[in-house]
Amino acid sequence: MKLTIQLVYTQLPKKSNELFSHTYSHLFDLPTTGLRFFTVYGPWGRPDMALFLFTEAIFKNKPIKVFNYGNMVRDFTYVGDVVEGVLRVIDNPPKSKSDVSSENSTNAPYKIYNIGNSSPVLLIDYIKEVENNLGKKAKKKLLPIQMGDVPRTEADVSDLVRDLKYKPSTTIKDGIKKFTNWYLKFYK
Repeated sequence: MKLTIQLVYTQLPKKSNELFSHTYSHLFDLPTTGLRFFTVYGPWGRPDMALFLFTEAIFKNKPIKVFNYGNMVRDFTYVGDVVEGVLRVIDNPPKSKSDVSSENSTNAPYKIYNIGNSSPVLLIDYIKEVENNLGKKAKKKLLPIQMGDVPRTEADVSDLVRDLKYKPSTTIKDGIKKFTNWYLKFYK
């Protein structure tokens, strides 16, 4: 029961935004596309996100907080893959009322795409890749899962592949290398 409440709490703003968009699409025949991004990372990323926090702490020999004892699984998506997905979606709005999302109970010109790598990675392996790129071991503070968090995320990109012939493909190894190279150059 507790996990269900947490899922509802964390997903409510996202789901209500999708419902609001679907309603406008239905009422005004307005082509609407929703995008769901899965754990985006890369150069110029948000400094409050895991990769930035881990890289900075490891580089400065400070401890990192590792939630769920490192047993979190995330569908990390490199920012360049997200940009490519967005560009493809922009040029392909739902064309007509016959282009109906399986999530809809109406004929609204509405679609939702997940943009994620579809290759979930264990958090502890993600951290190891940062360590490899920095040539330093992390000082890990292992902690229980945070309230409102989920143990696993994974993007189903089958609609993205089917409709737009696109699947994000940057590996964690390549993406983290690009990020750490940027970080070291920008912050040295």
